Amino acid sequence: MRILNFGSLNLDEVYQVPRFVRPGETLGVLRHEVKAGGKGLNQSIALARAGAEVWHAGCMGHGGERLRALLRENGVNDTFLLPVDELQGSAMIQVDPNGENAILLFGGSNRCLTEAQIDRTLDAFSAGDWLLLQNEVNLLPRIVERAWQKGMRIILNPSPYDESLAEVDFRHLSWILVNEIEAEQLTGRREPEAAWAALHARWPALSAVITLGSAGSMAWQVTGGEILAARQEACPVQAVDTTGAGDTYTGYFISGLMAGLPLAACMRQAAKASAIAVTRL
Repeated sequence: MRILNFGSLNLDEVYQVPRFVRPGETLGVLRHEVKAGGKGLNQSIALARAGAEVWHAGCMGHGGERLRALLRENGVNDTFLLPVDELQGSAMIQVDPNGENAILLFGGSNRCLTEAQIDRTLDAFSAGDWLLLQNEVNLLPRIVERAWQKGMRIILNPSPYDESLAEVDFRHLSWILVNEIEAEQLTGRREPEAAWAALHARWPALSAVITLGSAGSMAWQVTGGEILAARQEACPVQAVDTTGAGDTYTGYFISGLMAGLPLAACMRQAAKASAIAVTRL
């Protein structure tokens, strides 16, 4: 069983700051680094480290060679990662002393997918294979439609949330994974249980995970008309940098699903992995 991640890769400009900068303010930074990132790359590497057989598809721009190398180092197949004549996608990330972050995102090469590339890539996969998506690449509705026609199991992390998601047919998805802010943006409901109720009323066959930061995570799995609900507490750790914690959770959770683990076990290993991730830069 294989998983294809049609996802982004970013060069992250990470700034350690005493606090987030305010409008009109110039603020000195404590530390600056350029790191590998992007929700797609993060999730592919998390999946690979969790033991999944992962293919990463997308577009690599100028300056992205180190990102391809990192995928390869972690055992991710990069056959379907194509070079394009565009700047590599990037992000500017502020990280405060509590490990919280604020992020500005530049799509760049991640927005260069073509319909031909999508079709050629999906032609290499079959019914029963898994597909993971985020909202950091273009032509998302096309990818979902073509993958659904092939009988793939589709998982969407609809982040960052924007109006383009209205064009995606959520009826074709098996799972969505969102944080509590994205859940509210999708449904207009703040409480996780209320957000789930709204999601289920609109897309009855859709399963969902809502991550809640330090409050843990909740999940609802729809199988054969029945709903299995579970809650997982967060592991208590001292956070240094929360960047990529949700992506780590996503990768380890999906690897558990692919291995046929019970829902609670999938959530438990994902919580442990994301807790480890936030304890280091």
